[in-house]
Amino acid sequence: MKHLRAIGIGIIIWIIGVSVYSVSFYIPILENAAQQANTALFIVVMPLVWFGARQYYRKNNKTSGYWVGLTFFLVAATLDALITVPLFIIPNGGSHSEFFTDLGFWIIGLEFLATATMYWCVKLYQRKRIQFLKN
Repeated sequence: MKHLRAIGIGIIIWIIGVSVYSVSFYIPILENAAQQANTALFIVVMPLVWFGARQYYRKNNKTSGYWVGLTFFLVAATLDALITVPLFIIPNGGSHSEFFTDLGFWIIGLEFLATATMYWCVKLYQRKRIQFLKN
């Protein structure tokens, strides 16, 4: 596994995700701004992780999608613990434990794993099919 590559892509995914989450507070669609922001993040995570996995596997890496997705998620969780919670959650009366025990956080984490794993399966399936058709 190319750790630095996966960590770098994970940082980019986190930056875009936090940006979408923050901007969604300023576009009033739902009455509950926090629920709206979580929904926006949930929607945007799948294409972000799919694109990130595509960038990671561009160099023909053979690492399981599960490990790539887990790396992306752990990078995001670490940056959340170091930056998001202290800058955005704690000033609004929240805490680390409140943030990390929220069901939405873990659903999005599962989405990270599932999306990267699905990308890997699709890529692996296509590679095997192409090799089969060549023979």
